[in-house]
Amino acid sequence: MYPAFSCSTPPGFRLPSLFLAFVLAAGPAPLLADWTFGGHSKLQLLYIDYPGNSIFKEVIGSNAIDNNFETRIKLASREDRWDFNLDYQFIGLHGDTLKLINTLPGTSLPGNNVISDDRRWWDLTYSFGDEEKTVFIHRLDRLSIGYTTEHTAWRFGRQAISWGNGLVFTPMDVFNPFDPAAVDKEYKSGDDMLYGQYLFNNGSDFQGVAIVRRNPLTGEVEQDQSSLAFKYHGFLGMNEYDLLAAEHYGDQILGAGGIVGIGGAVLRGDLTWTRTGRDDIFSAVASLSYAWNWGGKNISGILEYYYSGFGQKNGAYSGADLLHNPDLLRRLERGELFTLARHYVAASATVEVNPLFLLIPNFFINLEDPSTLAQLVAQYDWKQNLQVLAALNFPIGPDGSEYGGIEAPVEGLYFSTGPSLFAQLAWYF
Repeated sequence: MYPAFSCSTPPGFRLPSLFLAFVLAAGPAPLLADWTFGGHSKLQLLYIDYPGNSIFKEVIGSNAIDNNFETRIKLASREDRWDFNLDYQFIGLHGDTLKLINTLPGTSLPGNNVISDDRRWWDLTYSFGDEEKTVFIHRLDRLSIGYTTEHTAWRFGRQAISWGNGLVFTPMDVFNPFDPAAVDKEYKSGDDMLYGQYLFNNGSDFQGVAIVRRNPLTGEVEQDQSSLAFKYHGFLGMNEYDLLAAEHYGDQILGAGGIVGIGGAVLRGDLTWTRTGRDDIFSAVASLSYAWNWGGKNISGILEYYYSGFGQKNGAYSGADLLHNPDLLRRLERGELFTLARHYVAASATVEVNPLFLLIPNFFINLEDPSTLAQLVAQYDWKQNLQVLAALNFPIGPDGSEYGGIEAPVEGLYFSTGPSLFAQLAWYF
């Protein structure tokens, strides 16, 4: 347990005085350092087809089309042992899935979730737009100051952290993990935290993080909404291992994982134990990755098994069944889990057609329904600063299955989607 704390901040653009005091106490060095500037702009198109028995079709018709825009401006400075990072985001969303989100609240839809700072310590996000199909967002996704020595690193502010050894599913990474089926995974959303790392002489390291959050209903900072976590990364010969201990939203988490070389392949995995207010829950992931050359093409493949102790048994996805699993619903709502069942297999291959063009087929298989999401991703480095990213998604499965579409409250209708297309043009500067 860590000490209880309480804090309230006024509405609007909240920048805690603690951060300003920290910067001022640090002295002028981080403010006078040389600056670096960069970023990107991305244009996105999302098309989703809806089958005849989809409840989404009843709301907006046979398909949804979204046109989105996102730009990120990155500022950074470093002088001596100090560093400062600031990332500004502007996001414009316009499309039919926003209407679905407003019409069917609580529904998770691909590619178009409106980001907010309702839970974050600092409210650095402002959004505006119409009531139906358009929203504009400007926000700070990174805002941190750090200090590094030969053996230690400290960083305070809005930043991102990723832990765990899963390549597709990541039970040890509970801090804003990526949706396994997400196509653009370039940037993970930041959280407001204090991060520290100690590096041992043998290359092992010990990391700690304290993430402060507010209750989205009251706006107050609360201990049971926040996280405190520690991870040790060590070596056994040529192999690596991780040990995790955390308190996260009031739950206690212990985890262990590692990476082992097997011939030319790599075996990696994690096992986590979570004590919630209701139960003790285990989750695990194990993956085997291998790279080879075939027909003059470089290929790397992944085969991964995932067990989610929070998932539903035997495809029981009705509203009544899900209400009896509040631990799952809370994690779905917080964006920590993206699956409903317990047993999954993921298979992926990256084919280097040429040095500028990658083709990546992915399969996410629910072993209990059974149902599958098949995905084909293409990445093309068009020019030095231009990249094209595209994906075709094909949900496969019977009515009532996870990828075929679970039952909707209206008889004969399902939360089902058909094939979808995601296309993105990114310009880097």
